[in-house]
Amino acid sequence: MSRRNTHGMSRRDLLRVAGGVAAASAVGGSAALTAGSANAAPATFTHPGMLHNWGDINRAKVRVKAGDDPWLSGWNRLIANSHSASTWKPNPQATIIRGGTGQNYGTLYNDIAAAYQNALRWNVAGTTANGDCARDILNAWSATLTTVTGNADRFLAAGIYGWQFANAAELMRGYSGFDLARFQKMMVNVFYPLNNQFLTKHNDACITNYWANWDLCNMASILAIGILNDDAAKFDQAVNYFKTGAGNGSIAHAVPFLYSNVNGNDLGQWQESGRDQGHTMMGMGQMGAICEMAWNQGTDLYGYDGRRFMKAAQYVAKYNTGNDVPFTTYTWGSGTNCSQQSQTVISSASRGQVRPVWDMIYYHYARRLYLDVPYIGAIAGNGRPEGGGGDYGSDSGGYDQLGFGTLMYAK
Repeated sequence: MSRRNTHGMSRRDLLRVAGGVAAASAVGGSAALTAGSANAAPATFTHPGMLHNWGDINRAKVRVKAGDDPWLSGWNRLIANSHSASTWKPNPQATIIRGGTGQNYGTLYNDIAAAYQNALRWNVAGTTANGDCARDILNAWSATLTTVTGNADRFLAAGIYGWQFANAAELMRGYSGFDLARFQKMMVNVFYPLNNQFLTKHNDACITNYWANWDLCNMASILAIGILNDDAAKFDQAVNYFKTGAGNGSIAHAVPFLYSNVNGNDLGQWQESGRDQGHTMMGMGQMGAICEMAWNQGTDLYGYDGRRFMKAAQYVAKYNTGNDVPFTTYTWGSGTNCSQQSQTVISSASRGQVRPVWDMIYYHYARRLYLDVPYIGAIAGNGRPEGGGGDYGSDSGGYDQLGFGTLMYAK
């Protein structure tokens, strides 16, 4: 069972500690699902204020310098990754293609991983060579990239690489020689139109045709662009879709079934649980990123609708650490005519797959809020210290999350 914060801190206090500038109204229960659009964006955006705030960065800096674990182990995982080398040379493309003929999107996700990892090294250790490398990667792409295209997978590319790219840029804001204005323009002109098109039209398919991750990555990109560009309308667009959107990435659709007090814990069935566990755990990373970015701007999506995301994370973690979970038949409409499909059992495909998505979630619920999340704790412990892009295989799945949560979130 979850227990209340025993340290007497209000959520406003917690948000302030985390770098947030405004506390959002607490919303929970079924009323949350019918809430209309709201202005969630802060009056003034906090920077850095996406996946990491100044507190995260300073804690990692101090703990690594002191040689403390698990931060030092996380740091060693970072500097051992070849993408973290200051000698990394970018390979910018004018057109990125994901899906169909001429795919080249691997060049983008490898360079994003390198930009992010070098940005982390600069922020934590102050090594100018890494800062210069991250800056040069970001500048090279903003000077070159004009189009993201391909088949329907272009929306995945625009979503996943949109929020990741924005996070790398946020860490380099104010760095000498970094052309932030040009990068912001690229995000708005190249990534946002596809993000917005997907959430509003879903590639002209049935609203439930696409799995939760498709919505989630595009929501995350819009949210990140809103923060990067101090654009309240985009921030609110993403937050409102999270709460009330019609697609599978909104919270009630992503977690369609709840189970109370299952062996003392509340659980929530994830929308892709009947598909496979790799994509299910990808969803933990995508929704987790949305919640963390919103939290650092003062909006609590981690706790929205009675901590619905926490219940889903407990469910996914419990199953992927070898335990049984309940499953309710999941039915949805697919294609353009919404033909009915059903899954009657949870999928064991990719069960137990390791992805660096758990420490961010664990340290929020267990160390910021002091809640009891045994299954999240177990799976996070199994994957610690977390690596990042390049540590989990060479295909795109190994780059669906930026990683290094142990270094940046351990508390």
